[in-house]
Amino acid sequence: MIARITHLCVIACGAMAALMLAGCGERPQVIEYKQGKYQGKPDEPPYAAAPFNGDQAKWDRDIRNRTQNQNEYKRIGS
Repeated sequence: MIARITHLCVIACGAMAALMLAGCGERPQVIEYKQGKYQGKPDEPPYAAAPFNGDQAKWDRDIRNRTQNQNEYKRIGS
C-alpha cells in the first residue's frame, strides 16, 4: 500500500516537473523592421469618425459639454 502511494507520488512529481519544463520553452520573436518607416496603423484625428465626420468644431463642443456634465458643482446646482 505504501509502495503504491509512493509510486503515485513519484509519477505525479514527474508529471509536474515535465509540465513546468514545458512552460519554459519560448520561440524566438523576430521583427522585420524597415529603417525609417512606421509600420503601424495610421493615426486619424478623433473627430474623423462617424458622428462628427471631420467636423472639429462639433467635436470640441461635445467634449466641452461632456466635461461640464461631469462637473459635480454644476450637477448639484451650486
